[in-house]
Amino acid sequence: MKQILIVDDSRTVRDSLKFFLKEGGYDVLEGADGVEALEVLKTAKPQLIITDVNMPNMDGLTLLENVRQSPDHKFTPVLVLTTESQQSIMEKGKALGATGWIVKPFDSQKVLAVIKKVLGG
Repeated sequence: MKQILIVDDSRTVRDSLKFFLKEGGYDVLEGADGVEALEVLKTAKPQLIITDVNMPNMDGLTLLENVRQSPDHKFTPVLVLTTESQQSIMEKGKALGATGWIVKPFDSQKVLAVIKKVLGG
């Protein structure tokens, strides 16, 4: 079973993602911010990371930067979950190695389609 790490400071968003990802047949790990996500990544190798941008302690772009510097995770696809339509944030994310974007509010079927495309199946 493919494992996905979801990182968002909103429990509601995490629960919503977790619900339909599990329905879609994925195993789900969670972190409330980038610091928690890095702790999870010390012992887990998810096939995909979905992270919010604006979070306390460590934001999603800083997390992305850390993930790309890690030998274990530098090639792990990272989808950035955002309400931001700001071009500068998207450009910075792309420069840091984001695989793609999911704009909130999201549609579960569209998200699952993006995940299937990224994970190849």
